[in-house]
Amino acid sequence: TILRALQIISMSTFELLILHSVVKIFFQKDTKTLENITSVFIFSLILLGVYQISKQIKAHDGSVFTLCQMRNGMLLTGGGKDRKIILWDHDLNPEREIEVPDHYGTIRAVAEGKADQFLVGTSRNFILRGTFNDGFQIEVQGHTDELWGLATHPFKDLLLTCAQDRQVCMWNSVEHRLEWTRLVDEPGHCADFHPSGTVVAIGTHSGRWFVLDAETRDLVSIHTDGNEQLSVMRYSVDGTLLAVGSHDNFIYLYVVSENGRKYSRHGKCTGHSSYITHLDWSPDNKYIMSNSGDYEILYWDIPSGCKLIRNRSDCKDTDWTTYTCVLGFQVFGVWPEGSDGTDINALVRSHNRKVIAVADDFCKVHLFQYPCSKAKAPSHKYSAHSSHVTNVSFTHNDSHLISTGGKDMSIIQWKLVEKLSLPPNESVADGTLTKAPISSIESVMQSDTPTPPPSQPLNETAEEESRISNSPTLLENSLEQSMEPSEDHIEEQSEGGSEDLGEPMYEEPSNEISKEQSEAPLSEDQQDPSPLS
Repeated sequence: TILRALQIISMSTFELLILHSVVKIFFQKDTKTLENITSVFIFSLILLGVYQISKQIKAHDGSVFTLCQMRNGMLLTGGGKDRKIILWDHDLNPEREIEVPDHYGTIRAVAEGKADQFLVGTSRNFILRGTFNDGFQIEVQGHTDELWGLATHPFKDLLLTCAQDRQVCMWNSVEHRLEWTRLVDEPGHCADFHPSGTVVAIGTHSGRWFVLDAETRDLVSIHTDGNEQLSVMRYSVDGTLLAVGSHDNFIYLYVVSENGRKYSRHGKCTGHSSYITHLDWSPDNKYIMSNSGDYEILYWDIPSGCKLIRNRSDCKDTDWTTYTCVLGFQVFGVWPEGSDGTDINALVRSHNRKVIAVADDFCKVHLFQYPCSKAKAPSHKYSAHSSHVTNVSFTHNDSHLISTGGKDMSIIQWKLVEKLSLPPNESVADGTLTKAPISSIESVMQSDTPTPPPSQPLNETAEEESRISNSPTLLENSLEQSMEPSEDHIEEQSEGGSEDLGEPMYEEPSNEISKEQSEAPLSEDQQDPSPLS
């Protein structure tokens, strides 16, 4: 009724504002009435012409997901269903249009670039640089579904990822670009390079596993073990044996020949009462240590026919070739108090045996000293992922750490930097910001992130906070994140049971991988992560 009355008397905007001020004086103690009257006045102002739609244009088939005002006053719009980008003049008349190819996905964001260029973000984790005359060029690309599989090359600056989107991607960790990608028949979950570096084995969700040529991406062989998800692939140190851990509770053993191109079944380790999660070989290829979903640690004698070792003291002093098992005497200190046993998804020891990197369910990457056989051991904690961290792996020379995110589908590359030890009772806060491009695979990460085919990295700023314990035993390595200038921050924190790990440290950003990748330096006892995309 009040609204009708105001419309009839055609009060001006100025008069309405004066009337509203007078009403507020009378109803200042009656909050509910004042709120109602204020709402009426706002609607009145809108309907009387202060805010109203002056023009309506049919722009796209389906939703309009993004608008971008150009520097010259013209407008770019992006549609979903029709995958078109349209340029509108100052009178909102369509001037130019271009369609994004279907395999890139639908348009989700548009930004103005240099000269007549524009950037497009798509639903399939692509960042495209395009013009209306020349079409599109890939700047960044990545995985489009949950990412778990990660393997680093034994002697080259390469890393491989596989995900539920069935893509297998080979990335160059120095140049931050995609070397090649291949679509396989099943969602990938785990991978490992043969020690020769010529082939890589990839385990899937269906029990099948593939061996691909690491250079040509050609299929070398296909095998099937059970019909459940394969959780771990691990070659022995000399490459003559391959262990395949499955969710059917078995570890399958294969004899490998011809530099990883020929496989024959050797045996099967039977004894776990839950699915296999992690496993490692001894240097002499005689023993395997394995973890399972019910938090069990078992040891296996391979030459004796994959026999379960009952006397565990036989293996207690074994210096395992790799250490990726999350359960074990040398690493039990990485577990937080009150953990339910699934909070840590992956663990890896550096090749120089100085530090351990841990991926947890809370979007964090941790760095511990090795061995870590003290409860509530101090660590450095780094933030970059926006989802649970699914895997971690050091590059062949321990210069960088790679981490992968699950739902954020990102790959983050962290730089490992050496930190100087401090004398007892002395603590130092050292911070570094590093910038590096991140690629979309993987969502954005805040250290060095691998990027897809020659593309322009996005800028991000990684912020790290690391604390150093006042005790003489310090983490000497730390992770440093590098990224190109951006406004995203990576957080580095140090934690430790009763020990106080110092103050934040920051370092300067460096160039990263596509789709927004950043790189962070790590010290050798404490390392800081940087994301790959």
